[in-house]
Amino acid sequence: QVQLVESGGGLAQAGDSLRLSCAASGLSFSIAVMSWFRQAPGKERECVAVINWNSARTYYADSVKGRFTISRDNAKNMVDLEILSLKPEDTAVYYCAAHTRGIWYSSLVADPQHYDYWGQGTQVTVSS
Repeated sequence: QVQLVESGGGLAQAGDSLRLSCAASGLSFSIAVMSWFRQAPGKERECVAVINWNSARTYYADSVKGRFTISRDNAKNMVDLEILSLKPEDTAVYYCAAHTRGIWYSSLVADPQHYDYWGQGTQVTVSS
């Protein structure tokens, strides 16, 4: 029923830009906290960006702050992640996740266990 489908990943060169998209269906997207996580081989899943229902609150991991921008369009049930100046260390599978209870907890937004639904992921590979 609930589906989150990521797209936009691929092979890129260091310094390139990418825009990842997540299309959501089957949930109350307009009240959901949406996030992007990434997981590199051999590493734990890392939250890179979070956005609340009306885009008034965002969270970015220190490792991506200044290069990544999360945005959403509630009319289209879409959340995007714009990535600028890609680095090899950005190589990972990027996942879209949704917390559907509509409450922003600053201490929990980066915790993957806080999220109810996950997409299948889109691979981003950055060569140097």
